[in-house]
Parts: sequence; C-alpha cells; structure tokens
Amino acid sequence: MLDRSISAPKSPGAAAEETLVSERIRMRLTESGQRFNANDNISGALREGELEALRLEVAERMQGVLSALVIDTASDHNTTETAKRVARMFVDEVFGGRYRPAPELTTFPNVAHLNELMIVGPISVRSACSHHLCPIIGRVWIGVLPNAESELIGLSKYARLTDWIMSRPQIQEEAVVMLADELEARIRPDGLAVVMEADHFCMHWRGVKDDQSVMTNSVMRGAFQTNSDLRREFLSLRRTARD
Repeated sequence: MLDRSISAPKSPGAAAEETLVSERIRMRLTESGQRFNANDNISGALREGELEALRLEVAERMQGVLSALVIDTASDHNTTETAKRVARMFVDEVFGGRYRPAPELTTFPNVAHLNELMIVGPISVRSACSHHLCPIIGRVWIGVLPNAESELIGLSKYARLTDWIMSRPQIQEEAVVMLADELEARIRPDGLAVVMEADHFCMHWRGVKDDQSVMTNSVMRGAFQTNSDLRREFLSLRRTARD
C-alpha cells in the first residue's frame, strides 16, 4: 500500500491529503488537454515541491517492484537503497527531460549574414527505449544552413537541447524529429539536418542479443531536402567526423 502522505501538498484539505502527487499532475494534464506520452515534457504541470514528492512516490512503487521480483531488500545490503536510487535516476537523470523545462538558449542575430554550412557533432546521446526502458547510447550530428534572419546559438547550446530532448523514454525515429522541430523553431535556418546513430540495448541485452546492430536515421529540412549537393556535403563531412 502506498503511503499517500508523502505527496501531500502544503495547503490544508483532507481530500488533497489523500491524493498522490502523480494523480494531481495527471489530473492537471488531462484537464488542460495536454498529452503526457513517455517522450513528452510535462514540466509545466508541476508545482513547487512536487518533484521531490514524485521521487518519493516512484521510490515507494519501485520498492513494490523489487518485492514482486522476490528480492529481499531488507537483508540484501546491495539493494537496501535501490528503490530510492532508481527513483532519483529516473526522475532527475535518464527521464529528466520530461520533468524539467527547456534549457535557456540565448540567441543572437546573424549580424555577419553567415550563409555557409555549419556542422555540430558528434554530440553524445543517452536515452532510453520506451518499449523496455533499456538504454539507447549514441551520437548526433546537426547541420545548419543559416540565413540573414536566422537566430544563432552557441555550440554548447546544441548539446544542452539535445540532452533535454533525449532524456526521455522514446524511440529513436521520433527523437530526431522532436530535436529537429525544437531547433527549427528556435533558429529558423534555411536548412536543417539531424543524423543520429545509436546502439539499442533492448537488442543487446534481450531478444536477439545482437551487440553489432546500430540504428542510423536522419531528418532533412529546407535546403537539405531540395539541394542534393548540400545534403551530400553534410553527409560527407559527418562521415569524416565519424571515422
């Protein structure tokens, strides 16, 4: 049985005291019509103090999972604190992109009217498959063709935004599209390309147990779709950086 008091809000009220924090967050999302799939960001539905309460709730539920797996966490010194550690890992780290707002990305105008291909990468990627919650470990390359009206961002900001998008349970095909959407909305370039290659541990650990398979996919927008020379240049430079 879950101890619902761990998620109780600071304001008084018996009804609120009996509501788990996850239920309150879910209720807000439902009432606002906001989707809350595994790869969605729900930080806007969180209130002050609720993230800590959510960690506690996840830890208690994880303790139930360990018990259902017949693991004696009371006697096994290696798993005594495992439920709490897993809760912190999920909420703060590997799924943190769901619960924290987008990183601040300071933009600046393209004063020099830069209009040549720029490539950022490889950016290390750590994500999780939403089917089995197994790790996805890989790299991302981003190609940008700016125009005079584009907003420019610092190189480190590409990595911050990539980490924010990737730190959620998801599938790789959707992750690269989400990253491309975020970048396109923020910098408004003439062209944008995103390539991701990654190892999927749902194949390494389980199922076929094939540790050689790597998944690569790409998203091409604007000039990268219409200009085959530009696309070829990006893919060639990306291959050089990869090798």
